[in-house]
Formats: sequence, C-alpha cells, structure tokens
Amino acid sequence: MRSLVPNLVPMAVLLPLLGAALTLAFRRSPVLQRTISVGVLTTVVAVAAVLVQQTDAHGPQVLWLGAWPEPLGIALVADRLSALMLLVSAIVSLVVLVFAIGQGQADDEEEEDTPMSIFHPTYLVLMAGVSNAFLAGDLFNLFVGFEILLFSSYVLLTLGGTGPRIHAGTTYVVVSLVSSSLFLIAIASAYAATGTVNLAQLAVRIEGLPANAALVVQLALLTTFGIKAAVFPMSSWLPDSYPTAPAPVTAVFAGLLTKVGVYAIIRTQTLLFPESPLTGLLMWAALLTMIVGILGAVSQTGLKRMLSFTLVSHIGYMIFGIALASEHGTAGAIFYVAHHITIQTALFLITGLVERLGGTTSLDRLGGLAAASPVLAILFFTSAMNLSGIPPLSGFLSKIGLLHAGLELGTPMAWVLVVAGIVTSLLTLYALTKVWSQAFWRSAPKQAAGDEELDGTAGSEEFEMAPVPVGQGAAARTDSEGEALATGPRDFYTDPPRRHKTATAQVGRPLPKAMLWATAAMTAVGIVITLVAGPLFAYTQRAAGDLMQRDPYINSVLPEEVLRR
Repeated sequence: MRSLVPNLVPMAVLLPLLGAALTLAFRRSPVLQRTISVGVLTTVVAVAAVLVQQTDAHGPQVLWLGAWPEPLGIALVADRLSALMLLVSAIVSLVVLVFAIGQGQADDEEEEDTPMSIFHPTYLVLMAGVSNAFLAGDLFNLFVGFEILLFSSYVLLTLGGTGPRIHAGTTYVVVSLVSSSLFLIAIASAYAATGTVNLAQLAVRIEGLPANAALVVQLALLTTFGIKAAVFPMSSWLPDSYPTAPAPVTAVFAGLLTKVGVYAIIRTQTLLFPESPLTGLLMWAALLTMIVGILGAVSQTGLKRMLSFTLVSHIGYMIFGIALASEHGTAGAIFYVAHHITIQTALFLITGLVERLGGTTSLDRLGGLAAASPVLAILFFTSAMNLSGIPPLSGFLSKIGLLHAGLELGTPMAWVLVVAGIVTSLLTLYALTKVWSQAFWRSAPKQAAGDEELDGTAGSEEFEMAPVPVGQGAAARTDSEGEALATGPRDFYTDPPRRHKTATAQVGRPLPKAMLWATAAMTAVGIVITLVAGPLFAYTQRAAGDLMQRDPYINSVLPEEVLRR
C-alpha cells in the first residue's frame, strides 16, 4: 500500500478539477451538479485522511509529475503539515458546500441559468487551488495555486453582479494582483540567485547566498504572503471584501484563504530561512495584527465586519507562533491554524443563518434570536466561546500552547506578545458577548422613528422575505453599516428597495434543516478538535520537529547528488 500512496497526492488537485469540468458540463442539471460536487469533496476528505496517516507513519510522500528529470519537473509533496492542512480544508469545504446546497434548495434555485450553476464548478476550482498550494514543492507551482485561488475567488465574490460585490471584488483583485506581482519578483530573484525554484533545492542553495541577497528574497516572500494572510499593515482589504459575499462564500474564504498565506509563511520561513527568521519583524507584525484587528472588531455594529476583524486579529496568534522560531512555537501555530479554520468557518455560517432569520446582520436591528431559534443560539454560543479561548475548548488549548512557547522563549518582546495575546482573547470575548447580548438575548428592538418602508408603504405588515441565497443579486443590498437588508429573493431587478420595519426574529423563513445541520457539523468539528487535542498536539509537535530539522522534507524530495549539483 505504501508504494501506492504517492499516487494519491495529486488526487487532491485533480479530482476537484475533474469535478469542475463535469459540473460545468452538467450545468443544466442541478441534481447532478450537487451529486458530483459532494462526491468529489468526500473523496478528497478520504484521500487527505490517508495522507495524514501515511505521512505520520512513513514520512513525506512525493510525486514528480511529467517525464522531466529531477529537479526540473513539478513535485507535489505531502508531509505532516501539508497533509493536516489538506484534511482540515477538505472537511471545511465539504461542510460549506452542503450549507450552500441547502440554501440553494431552500430558496428554489432551480433555474438553469442562475449563478448557482456557476457556483459548483468555481467552488471546486477554488478547492483545487487550495490543495495545489498546500502540496506545491516549488515556488512557481505555489504561485500557480495562488492564481487559481485568485480567479475562482473573484467569481465567487461577485456572484450576482451587484454593485457592492463588484466593488469589493475589484478591491480584492487589485490587492491580489499586487501580491502576485511581488510573488513573481520574488520567484525571479530566487531563480536568478540560485538557479532553481524547487523548495528542497532552494533550501540547500540559499545557504550559500550573500546575506543581503537572501534577505531580499525573504522580505519579498514575506510581503507577498503577508498580504494574502491579511497581516497588518496589509490587512485593510479583508474587512471590506468578505462581508458583501454570500454566506457560504464568506465562510470558506474566512476559513481557508488567509490560512493558505499563513501556511506559505510557515513553509518558507522554516525551510528556506531557518538561520534568518526575522523574529523581531514578525513579532511586531503579530502584535499589531492582534491589537489593530481586535480594536476594529469591538468598534463594529455589523456582525460580518466584526467577524472579519476578529479574523484579522487571530491571524496575529499564528504569526506569533511562527515568529518564535522554535519547535513549540511552530507546533502551536499549526494547531492554531487547524482550530481557527473550523471555528471561523462555523461563525460565518452561523452569521448566514442569523441574516436569514433576522433579516439583517446589523446588531442595532437584531434581537430575540435565542427565543426564535434556540439551536442557533447554542451553536453561536459554543463557537463564540471557542474562538474566545474559554476552557476547556480548543481555542483555549491552542492559545495556551502559543503562550507557553512565548514564555519559554522569555525575551521582552515575547512577554509583550503573551500579554497582547491575553488582551486580544479578552476583547474577542467582549465583542462576541456583545453579539450574544444584542442579537440573541435581548428582546427584539422596537421600530425606530423613521425606520419605515422605503417604497412608500409605511405602516404595512412586515415582509416575510428571507435574505438572499447564494448567487442572487438581492443579497448585496446593504444599509449604512454595510450589512445586508432583508429582501425578497426574486424582486431585486424590478422592485424598489424595501426595508423591514424591524429586524426581529419573526422576519424570514424558518431555518432550512440542511443549512442548520451543516452549521452544527462545522461547530461539532471544533468540539472534536477539543476532544482529540492531545493526539493532535502530539502530531503538530512531530510536524514542527520535521520543519525545524528540514532533512525529512529535503531528502524525500531530491536525492543527495541532485541537491549538490
């Protein structure tokens, strides 16, 4: 069986691409599209689980594609780190897909030419890009993975073609193109200096470069990946881009896309620049990302933007672990990435249900949701406490691991980051407690003066219309806070804008079971991480050990004689 395992490595990329082609071919058959998409991602989950087991037992699994001689060909490499990231991302993408399918079915997305027919192939291409980035064994293939992410995420971000989505998509594309240009410059610099872009060979050759040349390549790569990971001061694009997208798209973006950037930082810092970790620079970036992000979160009155800012702030924890440049710090960062992918995704799925039930995600106009849907309240409370780091949940355990690694290092800056991590956790708890208090616990707010129907029908009954499903244009209608207004699913292009008199729990349709079950499953994954925290910590410790040693990765990719050419 072991000899066959390397052949599974490209399946995580090839299967989503094949599924994308099939779903595009069957775009007039929603049932076939759904079946293919779910089947493909379920298979990818199984492949990733096998790779996790095999890489832990037998070391990195490598497959060279094409007939090119090593190291000129394309190498796909699965080690403990990439296999774990692949498994978590596959699980998240599958659950989010089920949520999106449930939302589409609930809102009668049956027309052949609706954006939902575009959603499935684009979503699968996105997953192929994520998998390719995790498995890439050279810088150029990593660049290809990021570009696949760019064009597919732009399509998903602008589904429906409304003004706010196009505006957000434009910002996203401009930022991504800038980072892609920087990435190409970094790749060209690395190749000019070393004659290779293969990561294993670069790890050997870059040691012989002059310190200044190596520093230029390192800073170019860190800047590129820092933009993609939304590290301060390169994070302002994220809160403006994510909230306008449909709920499933926002959820998968929040869970996965920034973590691909974090993964790239972990990989290049440990493999290519172990002797020059730039710990001071990364620690300052981690500190500012934590503090600026969480201060932005506590100042928000819209749930989507609040969660977008908490996403930025918690990227700081991961950068903190990387900046420590120690085995324990790297292990803590890896564990935190796995934890945060699941919890942040769950919270954005919950936000989609809040918007559907309450007609808005503006906290000023929400209330009574706990009475309207106790299950939704439990799901939000569980995920919120997990993200905030309340014992004994995985959020607490992951933070303890990072803080312990910081105290172990013992430098003044490490102590500052430990304190900042505690403060950020407390402010996260404050922000999410505010959401609980205003949206779930308090009674529904009374109608404010002047908050009346915009189409001249003030005093009429509340509209029983749900927020918009994936791909429908009405979803992007926003209020002054940038939050979606409750609208009818089919009347965006013909009817004038309308606003609910009150954003109460009585507005909107009952929550569809498929969406609720998918959200519950995502929340449960976070609980599972808590239950298996011991074995998972041990796994991330072994993964961090491999990263610090470098030899398991390098020697698995290329033989000694090739490395020394």
